[in-house]
Amino acid sequence: MRKYCLSAWNFIDPIYFQFTRLKYIQKECGKKSILRVRLTKYKGRDIVLSDGTSINKNDVLVKIHLHNVKLLQQMEWCDSEIRKAFLIYQGVKESLPSVIRYIQSQENADQIKGLIGITMLYKGCKKLGFEPHPIVSPLYKDFKKVSLLPIYLLSSTNSLRKEVPSPMYLFMSKDALFSCYGNNN
Repeated sequence: MRKYCLSAWNFIDPIYFQFTRLKYIQKECGKKSILRVRLTKYKGRDIVLSDGTSINKNDVLVKIHLHNVKLLQQMEWCDSEIRKAFLIYQGVKESLPSVIRYIQSQENADQIKGLIGITMLYKGCKKLGFEPHPIVSPLYKDFKKVSLLPIYLLSSTNSLRKEVPSPMYLFMSKDALFSCYGNNN
């Protein structure tokens, strides 16, 4: 069943990609990273990050998306939750210098305040430099929970026996990104 779901998702993903305005970013080695990105204007409540960066309505952020199909195909060979988590962690860590290059290539790079993502898979995000923040709007949180449920079910073993986590915003300021990952550039 899992292979059929992945095949269907692999078919639908290019269509989804076209409608979301996402862009692939490449690692230094020329391979596509597991992150896809686009610029967005933030529409949530005001948030102050731990380094003092204030994220307010209409601030420009880089929205990051995990390339879920690619990630799930890589995870197919993982035999434990720990290995899967490590695979995601390493993939994101290796991709963040590419996000710096993406920001630097933008005409409005000086206006970009940081990164934003939404995920149910946020354990370990602080080690990467992200700050999790809850989604306040119950309607939007439920929408994201339903839309992220397939990736959660396909990525986790025994997921039906576990409580499904609530999705969270993940933020990282541009300063934190450049500080942590700029020397890898």
